[in-house]
Amino acid sequence: MLEVTTDATSSLHLDEMFEPDGTPRPAYAALAATLNGLDPEEIEAHVQAINTALLQRGVTFTVYADDAGTERVFPFDVVPRILTASEWTGIERGIEQRVLALNFFLQDVYHEQRILREGRIPREVVYSSKHFCREMIGVDVPRNAYVHIAGIDLIRDPSGEFLVLEDNCRTPSGISYVLENRDALKRGFPALFRDYAVRAVDDYPTRLLGVLRSIAPGGNEQPNIVLLTPGIYNSAYFEHTLLARRMGVELVEGRDLLVADNVVYLRTTRGLRKVDVIYRRVDDDYLDPLYFQHDSVLGVTGLMNAYRAGNVNLANAIGTGVADDKAVYRFVPDMIRFYLDEEPLLHNVPTYDCTDPAQRDHVLGHLDQLVVKNANASGGYGMLMGPFASNEERQAFRRQIEASPREFIAQPLVELSSSPTLIDGVLKPRRVDLRPFALFATKVEVPPAALTRVALREGSLVVNSSQGGGSKDTWVLQG
Repeated sequence: MLEVTTDATSSLHLDEMFEPDGTPRPAYAALAATLNGLDPEEIEAHVQAINTALLQRGVTFTVYADDAGTERVFPFDVVPRILTASEWTGIERGIEQRVLALNFFLQDVYHEQRILREGRIPREVVYSSKHFCREMIGVDVPRNAYVHIAGIDLIRDPSGEFLVLEDNCRTPSGISYVLENRDALKRGFPALFRDYAVRAVDDYPTRLLGVLRSIAPGGNEQPNIVLLTPGIYNSAYFEHTLLARRMGVELVEGRDLLVADNVVYLRTTRGLRKVDVIYRRVDDDYLDPLYFQHDSVLGVTGLMNAYRAGNVNLANAIGTGVADDKAVYRFVPDMIRFYLDEEPLLHNVPTYDCTDPAQRDHVLGHLDQLVVKNANASGGYGMLMGPFASNEERQAFRRQIEASPREFIAQPLVELSSSPTLIDGVLKPRRVDLRPFALFATKVEVPPAALTRVALREGSLVVNSSQGGGSKDTWVLQG
């Protein structure tokens, strides 16, 4: 029988698999019975087979800060995270609402700016954002759709409520791990699925392709679509290749494209071919050296002119990063009320604004209790976990906050839920988050394809792969 340790009796956080009395929750009962019916050696054999398959497929990520060697196999835990149909319905509706409001916000701040004129969001918060793109002011985008692909990070608090931790509206990554995790688990450990009806995830590339086709300029029904990658050294290059292959579109780098007379062309062995839609995985700053970072070799000279002329469409739109800014995050509930006249279905984590003197004083006085985040950092970088930090680390952040208050927000430490994870042959509780992906052209869709990230280090609350995290297959059950 598989050995299990659990924190189910702890009031500090919720255990996804076990009730407080240690019995499996109803959705996990069959899974627990299957695991308990297998010898540890048999489970380990499945684990090794799956890890070998993932290694052979090249399921990797890159750690830029690691001088010893950047590319690594993304750790995968074979014990799935299960969401019931009713749980998913609540998540789905909340994300639909949030992504729709974020699109309205982007359309507004680059056009009429009603939400700024009416004082619902301070102008300086938006204008001072590193990702507010003044070149997009007055630029119309097809269907007024800015965020075609979004990844919304959720955590589950001790009460069981899902909270939004952050919004990813520029070039959200991780869907490749969702697809590969499911395929590897079904092939390598099919017994786990025996008693479950799990919603499929493998149609995500088809759904994404449908969105990209629908946003082609002029309603072109046979658009030429390409996926623009920064290249093989990008942390998500594996994902770029997988999505391009599964959608049947060209994977290109900036040097493969050129702009002539405000039209984008792909260089091919048969000559130039017009490009209608670019699914870009290159950040704004590197897209066009004429408008943004002048020494960039990742983008395409003249791309912005072609985009503004309406001859090519980009997914996601340029300038969506202002909706990612963590200083803007705290206003998303107000966006939902302002644009949709609805109350938020998914709530934010309470957030302190360091530009407000009173809130900043509170943050500086409670650095040992709060999580401090750089407003424009990602991947678990630029963050202070106050309760676990040294006094020297807290003092360093104090100086940074005092020097640049706009660059920081602070939040109370939320105890992420835990999920049993196979560690050295024993099921041990490890903290998890959830990243569902949303697609948007004319309406928001939330496919049942979500990434569960898991903090593999004991006691860690940081799930990012660059900080030692891994992933699980996420099962959304049929109704």
